[in-house]
Order: sequence, then structure tokens, then C-alpha cells
Amino acid sequence: MDQKSDSEKILWHTLSKEEVFKSLNADMSGISDEERDKRLLEYGPNKLEEEVKLSAFEIFISQFKSILIGILIFAALASFAVGELIDFSAIIAIILLNAILGFFQEWQARKAIDALKKMLGLSAYVLKNNTETVINSEDVVLGDIVILESGRKVPADIFLFEETTLQIDESVLTGESAPVLKNTSPSEPDAMTGDKYNMAFMGTVVTNGRGRGIVVETGMNTEFGKIAGLTSKISEDETVLSRQMNTLGKNISAISVFVAFLIVILGIFQSRNLMEMFMTTVSLAVAVIPEGLPAVVTLTLAVGIKSMYKKKCLIRHLSASETLGSVSVICTDKTGTLTKNEMTLTKIYVPDMVFFVSGSGYDPKGEFFLNEKPVPPNEYDGLLKFLQAGLFCNHAILKKSKGEWSVIGTPTEGALVTAAHKADIPEYKLPMQKIAKEFSFDSSRKRMTTIYERDEGFVAYSKGAPEIILKLCSHIYKNKTAVPLLDNDREILKDVYESFAREGLRVLAIASKRLDKIPDNSEEAESSLVFFGFAGIIDPPRSEAKDAIALCRTADVDVIMITGDFEITAKAVAESVELKSDGVLKGTDIDNLDDKALLDKLSHVKILARVNAEHKLRIIDVLNQDGHIVAMTGDGVNDAPALKKADIGIAMGIKGSDVAKEAGDMILLDDNFESIVSGIHEGRREYDNIQKFTRYLLSSNVGEVIAIISGMLMGLPLILLPLQILWMNLVTDGVSALALGLEPAEKDIMRQQPKNPNEPVLGKKTLLMILVAGIYIGLSTLALFLLYDFDLEKARTIAFTGIIIIELLNVLNFRSFRQTLRTRGFFSNPYIIIAILSSLVLQLIVVYSPPFQAVFKTVALNLSDWLVIAFFGILLVLSGEIYKLFSGKIAENNASDKLSTNLAF
Repeated sequence: MDQKSDSEKILWHTLSKEEVFKSLNADMSGISDEERDKRLLEYGPNKLEEEVKLSAFEIFISQFKSILIGILIFAALASFAVGELIDFSAIIAIILLNAILGFFQEWQARKAIDALKKMLGLSAYVLKNNTETVINSEDVVLGDIVILESGRKVPADIFLFEETTLQIDESVLTGESAPVLKNTSPSEPDAMTGDKYNMAFMGTVVTNGRGRGIVVETGMNTEFGKIAGLTSKISEDETVLSRQMNTLGKNISAISVFVAFLIVILGIFQSRNLMEMFMTTVSLAVAVIPEGLPAVVTLTLAVGIKSMYKKKCLIRHLSASETLGSVSVICTDKTGTLTKNEMTLTKIYVPDMVFFVSGSGYDPKGEFFLNEKPVPPNEYDGLLKFLQAGLFCNHAILKKSKGEWSVIGTPTEGALVTAAHKADIPEYKLPMQKIAKEFSFDSSRKRMTTIYERDEGFVAYSKGAPEIILKLCSHIYKNKTAVPLLDNDREILKDVYESFAREGLRVLAIASKRLDKIPDNSEEAESSLVFFGFAGIIDPPRSEAKDAIALCRTADVDVIMITGDFEITAKAVAESVELKSDGVLKGTDIDNLDDKALLDKLSHVKILARVNAEHKLRIIDVLNQDGHIVAMTGDGVNDAPALKKADIGIAMGIKGSDVAKEAGDMILLDDNFESIVSGIHEGRREYDNIQKFTRYLLSSNVGEVIAIISGMLMGLPLILLPLQILWMNLVTDGVSALALGLEPAEKDIMRQQPKNPNEPVLGKKTLLMILVAGIYIGLSTLALFLLYDFDLEKARTIAFTGIIIIELLNVLNFRSFRQTLRTRGFFSNPYIIIAILSSLVLQLIVVYSPPFQAVFKTVALNLSDWLVIAFFGILLVLSGEIYKLFSGKIAENNASDKLSTNLAF
């Protein structure tokens, strides 16, 4: 019987732990790799069914759904009807070639997007051989023991058998916004989803506490999977740029139809052959419309996204790739982004003593020093109390794999566990089942408390921000006893933690208290604490962050550091990476400022300390109102709203919660600030290249129209035959445009202003550029025809070949709008050279191969003919080079004047 049939008969929420384990043939040690493979084969991967995709054949057939292709097919049938079999065969061949090219572009784009989806698999934390292991959520199987923690997404439907103040947001299933407090007691048989308190459901989010459970349903058999209309696919929404391109295409289509209509009217007045005019207008209409432009845009973005992935930026949506090039402000976290996130506890203060701890990272080798001399930690009662409390108020576990030590849990907690290891404290693994209750850390509380049942009764262990913990303390541990905490003591302690912070250390205060019973709320657990000491944890700045911030200054991208850390620590880190700021703005300061005053502050204050999630939302609002495109980093559950609201939400790939990763537009795989800047660089390159090939295509199309209409107005025979026009469209549009899409970034791309996303793709200056290039192409084609008008076949051949060669050479002009070919490097984009040479070879075949000569009505050209064509093509390239050289000097002078003005102020 299959899983679905079995699961329909089993009410998991009504069973006991023993019954569930027996039913699933599971045990507490977890699922082995061999057993996992068997169960995956039997039940399938843990994922929801996606919408049916078009097959390769269906994508190919869709290439014929264009109205213009329909007109072309009608033209082919008309040719067949009047006995023009060669024209019929050639048109059909060109239609097929065009469809193959369109299919290739769309298929490649689809493959690139599918590859991105595979990269986006969420993680699940499961037991394997009694060891917590991270696996892809799709590999979760029935019987897996899953470990749930605040910020993690529930990967499947889970029967809970262990929990500590576990709360789960089930709004995605029930619509109830308030988190549900879970327990391990069986639920009623007829309980609704929201009332099954001993179950955790796929797709929901842990907002507080910890828990363990066993997987009882996966994939489409979960409650989430049963809800109609819900799918697990990533939405392939049309991007802003794609919409702009489609609108542009429609406008051009309307213009081309109008032009075609004029040509027909003109042909009738000139008594031209109606069949020939019909074929010409159809061919020209098809030629001038860049129907493949949206596909080229999508493919360019998809290729760019793959490039970003290599630079540790995983883009979740194509639209994010576009927007990156427009980012004007980066609001970045400190820990792990500007710093290495390699937390090491190096300094400990316990009343009247400061200990230094040697060692680095999570390797538990190190010594304790007092007054620069090594000392045994077990001889200092206050130090042991401090280390033990830091260990128990903790969820991190050290793990050694292949000779390397790492931490499962947060880096800060890992630093506390490592320090306890160094002191040989035996309880180095948290016996989670002994935690009686927990009040978890969040950005508003800035503290965490665990309650343990010890031999002497219940004990609360607390850690958190020093100013917060000190307010909750009434006593201080000195000389092996707790004594009242006096005002004088508080002043001394404040000086201590501020001195730690000035050294760039992250400071945590640790305290404890005994309890008669398990408290009902955090106020009972966290009042009248006994202060044990301060932990000074170092997180060295990333060496590359300094250069990345300097590059942002050059690129006119503002950087604002936002952290929940102590203001002195934040300032020390900012100084180490040369982030210039006029002071520090605290969260409490933000609360006291109106929007206008806050915006004014943000113009010169770049360090924001003691900031929470609500502050982040307000900062985004204020910056957006001022016209900025904001990139915001985040890693926790509380950061999700800000990540969604930001123009670019950047989730941390290493320390980020599953919730943050789902809310973000981009996942930073290495949590490194430099990677954000690399992403912006790539985003600018993509946008530049899209502009390049759009302008190139349109300039070619304008040239074709001008050549045809000019010849007709002069009463000349058709300069270009219908099949020649279609061939020209095939040879010059697709391959060359794709090659431009792969153009490397220009050297000065990070010295330009951020792109304005509201600007049209084609501005007035751009339209003038397209028009000038198009007029040159059109009139040059006309001139080539007139030079040989004594021989109609040769005149058409040289005009036909000439316009193709001129358009191919025109690609070189559009490689850069600011740099000459010499500066750019002629061979810096080999794809351009390949595109030009391959198109040239195809044209040589059309000109010199007798079968193709018969189809396209061409004759062989001699060397002098090619020299004439080359003259017109090279003249266009030289004109472009002279323009760039002249405009480049003007730009340099303007930049110099701007720099002088800035220095003067």
C-alpha cells in the first residue's frame, strides 16, 4: 500500500511517541544514508509537484505562434500558389532557421533558470548516527529525526516528542498570525490543523524555542501539499526590463506595419509588381521587428545570474539581477559581512579580574592568562561559574570533521562553547532534554535565558547585551558568593564593557539565578540576576571589505552599516574597514527623529548601532522616499519584512535563517560584503549589455527601412529582394546580439552613476544615436546599389552583402559607448569575433555557392567589390571611434571638474 493510502488511515497527532516510532520503523539515532536512499526510492523526494512545463517540442512549436511568422507562412503559401517554388522553399527554410534560433535561446534560458532552482533548496537539520547533520530538505524521508530552532523552516510534517518553549508561525496554513505554542501531548482525533499542538507542519516557521520530532509525512502528503493551489515552484515572473522590451517591440511592430503600408501604397502608385511588393512588405515587416529581443534579454540575464553565482551571489529572481545595477544604497550587517564571523572569545572579565584566552576559531586548544601568566582555570571559581553559565545558556555544539573543528549553531554561542572546552568543563554538549524552559533571544529582548533542573533545584542562565543584563542584575558574584550590586559597581562594569567595545570586541554579559520552580514568564526568570562577568569576543574584519567599501564610494553607492551590536564596537569595526561616518546613530535616536530629520542624519551618519527590525523597515522607507534603490542585508526571522520591502533583499547564506533566505531576492553564499559589490558590478554589466544589443538591433533595422524606402522614393528597382531581407534578419540579428550580451564589463563601470530604473531603455540621446547609425547604414546601402546600377543583379548583390557587412562591423561600435576599441581591447570579447566571422562565412556561401546564388539571386563579387564594401564598413567604425575619443575627453574633463569641486568643498 502506498504512503498516501497509509497516511490517510493514521491520525499521527493522536498517537504516543512509541507508537509513531514503531509505525515508521525508526529510532532516535536517525536515518542512515542507505535507509534514506531506500525510502526516497519508495516515497519520492520531499517536494511539492510543480506545474507541468512545456516540453522541448512544445517550446519549438511556440516559435510559430507569432503573428509575423504567420504572415510569413502566408507569403510562402502565396509563392507556392503562383509557382515560385524556389521562393517558397527559401522562405520555409528561413522560417525553420528562425524557429531553431528562437528555440535555442528560450531553451537555454529555461535551463539556466532550472539550474538556479536546484541551487535554492532549503536545508533541514536531522540526526544521523546521533549527530546533527544538515541535508537538503528534498532529501528528508519518513522517520527522520528533525531538529527545530528559531528561524528554521519546518521541512515536512513532524510529530513532536521534545520541545522547549517551541512556538511556530502557522499563518501560511491557518491564517492565524499569532505563533502557536507547541507541546508533546496527544491531540484529539477530530482536532483541526491549528489545534494539533504536538505536530509541526511543512512550510511553517519556528519563531521561538527548540524542539525535536520525527517526520511522518513528506511532499504532497503533507498538510501544505494538500492545500489546492499551493505549489513549490519559483515564480518565473516577467521582469520590468522584459515588459519594457515587449512594449518596445509592440511599438516598433506598429511603426513597421505603418511603414509597410506606405510601401504598398508607394508601389501601387509606381505600378510595381503586386506580388513582389507584397513579399517585400512582409519581409520588411518581419525584418524590422526584434521579435527575439525578450528571449535574448532573458538569456543574457540568466547567463549573468550564473556568473553572479560564481561570485557567491545566488539570485532568486531575474528581476533582482536587473535591479542590482541600480542600487544606490547598501544597508549592510556587520557580523560576518564586514567581519569574518570567526568568533573567538579572547577576553573575559569576572569581578576584579581580566583573563585572556589564547587560540583562534573553534579549535578547543588554548590557555587562560592572568597578568600575562598562564593559569589553570579550575582554580578560579568565578571564572568557572562564568564559563559554565555561558555553556548552559547555549545551543551550539562543536563538531570535528576531517580534522577541522566547526560549530553547529550561531558563531557567538560557538565561541562560548569553545572557551568552555578549553577549560575542560565536562558538560560540553547541551543535554537539551534537561532544559526545563527557555526564553529565546530576539532583536527586541537582546537576551536569552534557559532554565535547567539541577541537583540544587532550578537554575536560570542568562546572556545578552551588557546594558540589558546589568539592568536585570541585583547581585554580583565575588569571592565565591553573591553580594548586592551597588551603583559604584555598575559604573565600574560600564567602564569595563565600554573598554572591551573600544577594542572592537563584541561584548556579552552573563548572569544566573536560582529558582524555586519553573517560572511562568521571562520577568520571573530574568529579575534579580547574579552577575558573573563579560565575554569579549573578537570577530576580525574581512581584509577585502576595505577595498569593497572604497569601490562603493567610487561607484556613488552609499554604504550604511546597521548592527544590533554596541555602538563602540560598531564604530571600531567601521574604522577598521574605513567606513567614514559622522558619528553613530542608535536605535533610540532613530525613534526620536521624524522622517526628514532621519534622512538628513543618514546623509552623513553611516553607522547605526543597537538597531532592530522595525528600524530597518523605517530606514528603507525613508531612503526610498528620497529616490534611492536600497539593498538590505538580513539573517534572522525578524529581518524577513525588511528583506521583502527592500528593492534588493540580501539574505545571509551561512548564518541566515531559512525564513530570511526565502524572503530575500539574493542569497549571499559567503556572507561577504565584497560579494554584494561584485553582484552590483555584474548587474551593471548586464544592464549595459542589454542597452548595447537593443540599440544595435534597432540601428540595423532602421538602416534596412531607410535603404528600401529611399530606393523606392527614387524610383529605383527594389534594392533588396524579400528573401535577401529575411536572410539579413537571420544573419545579423540573433548571433550578434547574443555576442553583445556576453560583453565583459567596461573598465569604468563602477565609476558611473547607479542606473535609474525609471529611465526608459531608449532615451532621446539613444534614439539620436540609433537614427544616425541607421541613416548611415541605409544611405550606404543605397550608395552601393547606385555604384553598380548598370548591372541590376550585381547591384543587388553588393547592396545585399554590403548592408550585412556594415551591420556586422557596426557591432564593434556598440561594444562600448564610452571606450575606443583600443582601450576596450579588440579581442576582449571573443564571441563578437566568432559572431562576425561565422556570419561572414554564411554570406560568402550565399554569394559564391551556385545553389544559393539561384535562391537569393546573387552573383560572385571580385576583390575590388569587397574593398568598396569594406570602405563603407570601416568608415562607420572609424566615425564611431572618433566620436568616442572626442566624447571621452569631454567626460574626463567633466570628471576632473567634479573632483576639483568636491575637493574644494
